[in-house]
Amino acid sequence: MNGLYLIKPTSIVSTGTGNSSSINTNGSVTFSTCATLSLNGVFSADYDNYMIVMRHVANLSGNYIMYLRMRASGTDNSTASSYVQQQLGANAGTVSGGRTTSNQARILISDSNARSGTTMWFYGPYLSQPTAVRSISVGGYLSANFEDDAVTHNQSVAYDGLTLIQESASATYSGLIGVYGMVK
Repeated sequence: MNGLYLIKPTSIVSTGTGNSSSINTNGSVTFSTCATLSLNGVFSADYDNYMIVMRHVANLSGNYIMYLRMRASGTDNSTASSYVQQQLGANAGTVSGGRTTSNQARILISDSNARSGTTMWFYGPYLSQPTAVRSISVGGYLSANFEDDAVTHNQSVAYDGLTLIQESASATYSGLIGVYGMVK
């Protein structure tokens, strides 16, 4: 059988004042006013590669960055300099790019002026080898914007989950996320 399979997390954890998150009967996750959102038990030996689709909106006016940390057994990996990424973005007629190395990866833009969307691809997160991630996000900040991020996480660890972290403690986000395993 070929295709994508929607994976139901074994558990979720969210933070933020007044936040809520729930696993829907089909396996997608609805979240509201979250500063962080962790999905546990979504990566396994059943699949090597995954696609994550998310729609999201920030609660504050403006353009906010969201970060990613890989997660194993309910614990985020925040090893210094373990996330290396290249990024390319465009908004309001300005194109920019850069390279960063950090304890987390910039993964998407969340925007309050218009609903934003992101698709992420994870290559081998459950394998005991470095994980590669590609993320493309689009939004309506300053009329239209996009961001394309390529990330490598240089730890040879088998991860079963991930955490999304909003850039600012005062900024939260709401939306819907689904994790799909790519059938081998």
